[in-house]
Amino acid sequence: MNRTLFFILLTVVLFGIDWYVWQALRFVIRNLSQPTQRWITLAYWGFTSLTLFAYVMMQFLPADFFNRITRTFIIAGIAIPYLSKLLVVFFLLIDDVRRLIQWVVGHFIPSVSPVDPTTTAEPGIPRSQFLETTALVAGTALMGTFAFGILSGAHDYRIRRVKVVLKNLPKAFHGMKIAQLSDIHSGSFFNKTAVKGGVEMLLKEKPDIAFFTGDLVNDRAVEVKDYINIFEKVKAPLGVHSTLGNHDYGDYYQWSSQQEKDRNLADLKKAHKLLGWNLMLDENRAIRVDNEEIGLIGIQNWGAGNFAKYGNLDKAYQGTEDYPVKILLSHDPSHWRAQVLPKYNDIDLAFAGHTHGMQFGVEVAGIKWSPVQYRYKEWAGLYTENNQHLYVNRGFGYLGYPGRVGILPEITIIELVRG
Repeated sequence: MNRTLFFILLTVVLFGIDWYVWQALRFVIRNLSQPTQRWITLAYWGFTSLTLFAYVMMQFLPADFFNRITRTFIIAGIAIPYLSKLLVVFFLLIDDVRRLIQWVVGHFIPSVSPVDPTTTAEPGIPRSQFLETTALVAGTALMGTFAFGILSGAHDYRIRRVKVVLKNLPKAFHGMKIAQLSDIHSGSFFNKTAVKGGVEMLLKEKPDIAFFTGDLVNDRAVEVKDYINIFEKVKAPLGVHSTLGNHDYGDYYQWSSQQEKDRNLADLKKAHKLLGWNLMLDENRAIRVDNEEIGLIGIQNWGAGNFAKYGNLDKAYQGTEDYPVKILLSHDPSHWRAQVLPKYNDIDLAFAGHTHGMQFGVEVAGIKWSPVQYRYKEWAGLYTENNQHLYVNRGFGYLGYPGRVGILPEITIIELVRG
């Protein structure tokens, strides 16, 4: 399907959604005064027209016509209303299926007179006031929730403290405090002051060592340029150690040549150096405290399924056999179950990120849910299997949707404890 045909079809679908939702709104407001109905009509179609105009505009203007922040918010301004309207459509379909069933039954049961299933007035099968109202309330609530997630959730950083018991942990490492950041996605930020505040929160924890588990940028190394002076302040006595995530390779950007893409990756690696971070690319190093050591392993991105598999754990693992405890930095949590658990039963603790908790979900009163759990078995928090542990950070930044609902940006503080 060519681009023009896809654009036309999607435009028709979007307008169809708008019209379908309008039928429900018109039904719900039918008993209001005529002036009120007119104002609601103007508001609905005015907002809808603006949204459709933005969608059409984004299809025809050059990708670099808007700066990245403006572009992000325009896309969010298109996506959020239509996601909310899709929720309305879900409820409306329930009502229309109900009405269709009643209409069909009316043709086969003599006592029930067949009626037109498309009518909204008596005589016939009327729309359900309850379902129509519920649909509109649900859609409006979802749109409001997404808007609140941008205004409040995007930079609502939370410190999550976790203790991890390791049976072979040397005495010198008992009580060691590890800070983890992941998924910074500097190309998405729109509030530099808030980002600085998040880094200051981490520094107040005074970690002994810090890890960054990938996705410093969305696609291009230049995105981190304005944030070097903020993230270079992330320091720890035992160093800041980092690895790459799937977005760091520039795989989702249209480069003019392979050489340009290669230069971008080289620049991204230089950015880690400018930050003072020790970038680990399929390698290991000793972490030493008071003449005792543990092993730190860092690999490039490796993800199960269709995600890129740049990392080589066999190579990174070589030479770590004698360390009493081994810690792994690997961006994608699916790597843990796909390679670590089956083959490396002496990797005691792994750190990952990648999922962002989908930036949407519920974490309250012991309930933890996000749609991302249907794609990733391990998607947020600490997981343990056969004395091996994985911690999945919910991410510091955001991608696509410039906000968070329920699953808030995270700074992890893990304390190692001898078992």
